[in-house]
Amino acid sequence: IIHNMMQLRYFLILLISIFLVASKAQEEEGLSKDESKIPVLFEVQLKSGELDSFVMEIHSDWAPTGAERFLELVDEGEAFWKGIRFFRVISGFMAQFGIPGKPDVAAIWKERKLTDDPVKESNKRGYVSFATSGENSRTTQMFINLADNTNLDGMGFSPFAYIDAKGMDVVERIYSGYGEGAPNGKGPDQGQIQSEGNKYLKRQFPKLSYIKSVKRLSKIIEDTKVEL
Repeated sequence: IIHNMMQLRYFLILLISIFLVASKAQEEEGLSKDESKIPVLFEVQLKSGELDSFVMEIHSDWAPTGAERFLELVDEGEAFWKGIRFFRVISGFMAQFGIPGKPDVAAIWKERKLTDDPVKESNKRGYVSFATSGENSRTTQMFINLADNTNLDGMGFSPFAYIDAKGMDVVERIYSGYGEGAPNGKGPDQGQIQSEGNKYLKRQFPKLSYIKSVKRLSKIIEDTKVEL
């Protein structure tokens, strides 16, 4: 575990250094930063028990309402993200997550529904969309497309973010052994996740991968400038 943490820390410092160099070069060339693209770092516990991370790039111009909600959740910090499970992972299709591990927190966010965004981008591999149960029903559940699921475009699933090929190598290692959720599969029941939280998931689905932290990369850079 200590070795894994040291490797992850080295990776984060290297990643931040690259972003700082790129930002400096951009400033020297007089280029303006693209405020519509916001990188967010996910630290995750994978199916192998290893820690790893990936960057998700948020595009506010693709789906403004969805992007705003996601960044709102990011800024909630551990209160929302800590221990959130990837509870529905279907190989060759998608990895779904976003229900808080504490039922009282989940209950609050379940009522904060969003109006729909027009679908501007396609649900191709690496693109991220909010889940829906109908018109104007998005809350906090989202999914990463593990394949080109363009059939979802016409169903109103509007991508708001993207994970590049390197990040998707990490995403592909998220535990998928439980597959589809109940009642159609042997995976977790979403209703029970809402009502019982991580106690239910730890008891009956202990192998699920989960989130350790989610932070804006700009915040991490500010917090680690002294170390660099």
